Amino acid sequence: MIRIEYIYLSPGHNFFGHHGTDAGKYPLLSVREVECVAGSGLRGDRFFDFKPDYKGQVTFFDGAIYDELCILFDVHDREPSAFRRNVITRGVDLNSLIGVEFEIQGVRFLGCAECSPCNWMNQAFGPGTEEALKGRGGLRAKILNDGILRVDAP
Repeated sequence: MIRIEYIYLSPGHNFFGHHGTDAGKYPLLSVREVECVAGSGLRGDRFFDFKPDYKGQVTFFDGAIYDELCILFDVHDREPSAFRRNVITRGVDLNSLIGVEFEIQGVRFLGCAECSPCNWMNQAFGPGTEEALKGRGGLRAKILNDGILRVDAP
């Protein structure tokens, strides 16, 4: 079973499209629930209606990898939001969902590709993070039906 630990939305891009320039200053908002709109994304997020058939309508990140990186880099002052992924999960190898339709809380998704880490990760979380995340940077997915995702109770 896939558990949702956190859901994050941002009204603008801090890193995407900022290569060679300073990062943006848009907040990353932690929400308890979010509306998923088929073919469009998460209502209120920076990638909502970004472009037709976009493979990153929603992004997922594994909370266990966050825990591992906190230990590896002795980081205690960064939240999982540092990775700028929408949904922090537990209970599934996200790479196993690439090319697969899956469902969470009644919402269906198509896993499209890994969320490849970029050099911004070294700034956002700590030096060496980009390299440590290669092959496990999260999952980009399309939303196949409308619905609501909610953070699971602890």
